[in-house]
Amino acid sequence: MAAIASLLDTDLYKFTMMQAVLHQHPGAVVQYRFKCRTPGIDLSQFIDEIDAEIDALCALRFTADELAYVRALRFVKPDFADFLGLFHLDRKYIDLRASTDVPGEIALGITGPWLHTILFEVPLLAIINEVWFRNTTQADFAEGERRLQAKAALLRDVAGYEDCRIADYGTRRRYSQHWHGHMLPLLRDALGDQFVGTSNVHFARIHGMTPHGTMAHEYLQAFQALGPRLRDSQVVALDSWAHEYRGDLGIALSDVVGLDAFLRDFDMYFCKLFDGVRHDSGDPFVWGDRMLAHFADNRVDPSSKILVFSDGLDIDKVKRLHAYFRGRCKLAFGVGTHLTNDLGPTPLNIVIKMVRCNGQPVAKLSDSPGKSMCDDPGYLTYLRQVFGLPADTAA
Repeated sequence: MAAIASLLDTDLYKFTMMQAVLHQHPGAVVQYRFKCRTPGIDLSQFIDEIDAEIDALCALRFTADELAYVRALRFVKPDFADFLGLFHLDRKYIDLRASTDVPGEIALGITGPWLHTILFEVPLLAIINEVWFRNTTQADFAEGERRLQAKAALLRDVAGYEDCRIADYGTRRRYSQHWHGHMLPLLRDALGDQFVGTSNVHFARIHGMTPHGTMAHEYLQAFQALGPRLRDSQVVALDSWAHEYRGDLGIALSDVVGLDAFLRDFDMYFCKLFDGVRHDSGDPFVWGDRMLAHFADNRVDPSSKILVFSDGLDIDKVKRLHAYFRGRCKLAFGVGTHLTNDLGPTPLNIVIKMVRCNGQPVAKLSDSPGKSMCDDPGYLTYLRQVFGLPADTAA
């Protein structure tokens, strides 16, 4: 079975960003780079198998039923759905080879028009995960189901968490496509209303779930090169998003150049316009307190806004965050690897990040050490200076 069976087998925010790119920056050219953060992983031994899976991915097309599903999403515009009807992923934009720098590692890069490469990231990561686990582990689905049911019970059977809601955000680091599709209805049945859907568009369609997602880091990163000024890149990106969606899909991502810089840019206009913000690095409790105070300082009722937490969550952390913020705002939790890759073997920590746009370096200055990724150290220094950030913001 191929690791990817549908071009919808990716996160919703890839399509929402792709639509904005089609309408506003169809000529932008970008570069992405892969990194395995887990030490001692020899992926190069499986490079031929990864290569074959990429070939299979690039042979996929959207089916008529899939296009009808996308077209019915309230925020999808007709011309974007028509474009997807002509779309396919082109292998020529991928460079995959064994690393010449680190034995056992692979060098994987994606370079090409943003519009035609944006859908590569999530399925490529899912492919690498699945190839690794199918060759190095023996799947214990019974153990996976036992762990999944135990997690569901921690929310379902404990008083005080009846209004706690979680969604699946785990496509890119899942154990396998089969397990992902198998565990989602199990989790829905176990949690009922406490499970609100998935970021995966394919499984949302197949299982009648709600797809979730708005924007990812790459969207705001690209505007570091798209201009007009680097210092204004976050403001321009958020304005661009508002122009595309006119108040829909109103969750902003707060950690592309650190929370301090985000709060300076996320002024009263954005506080009132956006439904809420998403956390993806740094201390979530500190982040949430600061965000709610920021809304209040901008004369916005914090209880009317949504805080979305999505950084390395497990059920225990979800419960602690829910207990801390409950009653102060609306809450949403996106749980990833903890749901889709917990069958016993240790998950891989792998990422694909945008590193250039229109020939210029771009970067994320994470609030968590080790999450930043850039191929130009000088640019990181400049980026910190422009946004008035301390020298140790990126690691």
